[in-house]
Amino acid sequence: MKKLIDKLYKTANLKDEELAFLIDNIDDETLVYLHKKARQKADEIYGKTVYIRGLIEFTNYCKNNCYYCGIRAANKCANRYRLSKEEILECCENGYNLGFHTFVLQGGEDAYFSDDKLCDIVSSIKQKYPDCAITLSVGEREKSSYKRLFDCGADRYLLRHETATKEHYQKLHPENIQFENRFECLNNLKEIGYQTGCGFMVGSPCQTTDNLVNDLRFIKNFQPEMVGIGPFIPHKDTPFSNEKSGSVRLTLILLSIIRLLVPTVLLPSTTALSTADENGYQKGILAGANVIMPNLSPESAREKYTLYNGKKTSGSQDAGELEHLKHITEEIGYKIVFSRGDNIAFQK
Repeated sequence: MKKLIDKLYKTANLKDEELAFLIDNIDDETLVYLHKKARQKADEIYGKTVYIRGLIEFTNYCKNNCYYCGIRAANKCANRYRLSKEEILECCENGYNLGFHTFVLQGGEDAYFSDDKLCDIVSSIKQKYPDCAITLSVGEREKSSYKRLFDCGADRYLLRHETATKEHYQKLHPENIQFENRFECLNNLKEIGYQTGCGFMVGSPCQTTDNLVNDLRFIKNFQPEMVGIGPFIPHKDTPFSNEKSGSVRLTLILLSIIRLLVPTVLLPSTTALSTADENGYQKGILAGANVIMPNLSPESAREKYTLYNGKKTSGSQDAGELEHLKHITEEIGYKIVFSRGDNIAFQK
């Protein structure tokens, strides 16, 4: 097993059957070795640093009905909200004063935020904070829309592919959400010039090892600048309310594999991981992650942006919470840095 890990470390690749064997058969002792090699690879490229991003969840309206998502259009129990441009800029100001140099604007696919509105918001942030990066995560849009937003100053775009297996994709989404369109969007983002992020839920309903291998192969071939994964956690007001949560252990295995498959990737230790395990942030970093995205949204918004049950809602609007994040990062030998934190291929 260690020979497979060494091969992955040296070549940044394994055959599909080798990836499947590693996922299904790794024991606890060998898992320690896998995490060690993933950390070693991340440290070689980025040093013992963790980039910090300010997450702003600016709308929980969404036109879609993905079966796993708590803000799906059919959820009549969701307490809907939209942040105004002024509220978004206030979040950025608070974050900038604390040292943040990346803002992540995340929301459902909300038609209210037209290209004109989003471009106005993006350009206003960029004008006020030209030394900061802007990441968008607002779902599937036309290529022309992505281009306008890029030209207005957006630097990065997160669009989880969810699963690289069409049959599995169709089990997670209604018919009007097309597998092919998701991947066309990702290709468009790359072509335009975004630092592009994809990702998937670990342990989503009906997921198999073969599905995970397909995800890893897609990530290897696509070469994203960012990958976001976390354990699936059900939401009480969705068709998957009674499904089992994804495994933290498997999430950590896959974080390490992704780090070794795409060594330069920016890899968050996600809120879902931290929700599923009280030491999730630290465990993710020790598995090869190098990004944390604490929440800059107003407290009222954080409580309403519930993609899954039990979501951690603590944010970083105050220095005390930020000091806590610094402390738990330093405890494991790493240091939070407040630079833009671009993928190394984009660093000037």
